[in-house]
Amino acid sequence: MLKRLWGKTCLYSFLIVTGSFIHLSATAQFTKYSNEFLNIGAGARGMSMAGAQVASVSDGTAGYWNPAALANIRDNPQLNLMHAEYYAGVGKYDFANLTLPLKDNKRTIGLTLLRFAVDDIPNTIFLVQPDGTVNFDNITTFSSADYAFIFSLAQRADFGKDKHFNFGANAKIIRRTAGDFASAWGFGFDVAAQLSGNRWKIGALAKDVTTTFNAWSFSLNEQIRQVFYETQNEIPGKSTELTAPQLLLGGSYDFRLTKKLNLLVEADAYVTFDGRRNTVISTNPVSVEPRLGLELSFKDVFFVRGGVNNFQKVLDDRDTLNQKKIWIYQPSVGAGFKVGDVQIDYAFTNLANQSYPLYTHVFSVRVDLRKKEKKK
Repeated sequence: MLKRLWGKTCLYSFLIVTGSFIHLSATAQFTKYSNEFLNIGAGARGMSMAGAQVASVSDGTAGYWNPAALANIRDNPQLNLMHAEYYAGVGKYDFANLTLPLKDNKRTIGLTLLRFAVDDIPNTIFLVQPDGTVNFDNITTFSSADYAFIFSLAQRADFGKDKHFNFGANAKIIRRTAGDFASAWGFGFDVAAQLSGNRWKIGALAKDVTTTFNAWSFSLNEQIRQVFYETQNEIPGKSTELTAPQLLLGGSYDFRLTKKLNLLVEADAYVTFDGRRNTVISTNPVSVEPRLGLELSFKDVFFVRGGVNNFQKVLDDRDTLNQKKIWIYQPSVGAGFKVGDVQIDYAFTNLANQSYPLYTHVFSVRVDLRKKEKKK
């Protein structure tokens, strides 16, 4: 009786929160594509499945995709690491997560760190001197880096033998810097739920439910201000950037093809509330993008994955005269294998879209940190 009451309470709370932020999104003013580095993805498995993860995710990357799913990690801690490079190594993206089940095996906490950075950017502000001459010795370099620290908490409730309801939340701290010129602190929260049966799962993630804000401050000395003024560039001041709430809904089913071969299928809907976007469903302010992912596994040791997302309607390059538009999409593929307590995954995915392809290789590793058994 108490378990049913807890489950209903969590579900009603989730629905109230998501309903509230949908109303808020329709009335507030937001910065479009704010904190976009938080939408790249996490883990080669999830990225190879085109981000269709909100229902089926079951490892430490759930701290990013769906914190409620962290409750599925029980008994032993888990470590997840990922590295990817974009723009021929110019941009670097890293993910690290440590998941720690608590002693009661019903609650789990997760610690996640994300970093996306472009290093060694040339600073040419003082390249041209006041007399008009060029001095290359005045060129310095700086980094533009985005960081996110996420603290996750998940709770598990069991309903019978094969049914489970998980409820979770994220607290996010964001730090963004552009050399010594500009910096921002941001804060936000996510709430999530996951309902699972024998071979099916349903997941939901409400991101930035209270809106996530970044408070920007700028540090420009008089010399830099003078250069900005002479080159007719706007001198920035303090500002606040608001990130609109987002909603991810998904469902998955694990088909048992043979005794050794399984096929996991997941379909997600990525819902945004910051105005009309070029997506399959595009209205103002709500837009919806579908995500589809597949994972074929052999003995839960070898994995082959694929997925599609980022459906967009663009002009057909082959028929520009008639301004004909066609649908394009972003495919992703990947693979993985597991040896003992270590799993290594790989993804080949496109950060941009089919019109401007920007494919990159993503590698991640998962380690189950099993506790040593005490000798009798």
